Amino acid sequence: MDSHDWDARYGATELVWGTEPNRWVVRETSELPAGRALDLAAGEGRNSIWLAGRGWRVTAVDFSEIAVERGRRLAAAGPAEVAGRLEWVHADALRHEPEPGGYQLVLVVYLHLPADRRRVVLAHAVRALAPGGTLLVVGHATANLTDGVGGPQDAGVLYGPPDIVADLAGRGLRTVRAEEVRRPAVTAEGRRAEAIDTLVRLERERPAL
Repeated sequence: MDSHDWDARYGATELVWGTEPNRWVVRETSELPAGRALDLAAGEGRNSIWLAGRGWRVTAVDFSEIAVERGRRLAAAGPAEVAGRLEWVHADALRHEPEPGGYQLVLVVYLHLPADRRRVVLAHAVRALAPGGTLLVVGHATANLTDGVGGPQDAGVLYGPPDIVADLAGRGLRTVRAEEVRRPAVTAEGRRAEAIDTLVRLERERPAL
């Protein structure tokens, strides 16, 4: 789907993803000290707004103009200090080149692209990480096609933990967690079942003293 397709999808409903942050983002980042965060493919900004509410200064990037404007409105409806910690950027994550080493946290959450394009986004994400910073990648797992429910049904845009680890090998990152995780009681396609996600958390190594 291109940006026009996503504009149409966001325009067809009030909130596609709701306002609550992703459960894995909450689990993996709640204990991190606030700093600067980059949310690539931020959608309507649910994770960005949640992070800003916890003191992070967040740059939220998405290629859907409607999603970006909706995120701005959602943030503006809340506390002014939260909105003031958010920067909204209308840009394609494939082409957006963030400040090198400028972020203590980078999120790539449910961005599904063919593998060669996914690696381009991940390369941008790694360059944006400050030493000691955290990169969190979350998406629908390939195993979801056979054992789960929901998400894209094209194996070419899905991935498992080993795929992300391999994509990022040799880039000075330490793997903290690489696993499949399950979201219970998801309703999709007329049935309730567990959805299977890929979760990979990495940290950028600090230079040796």
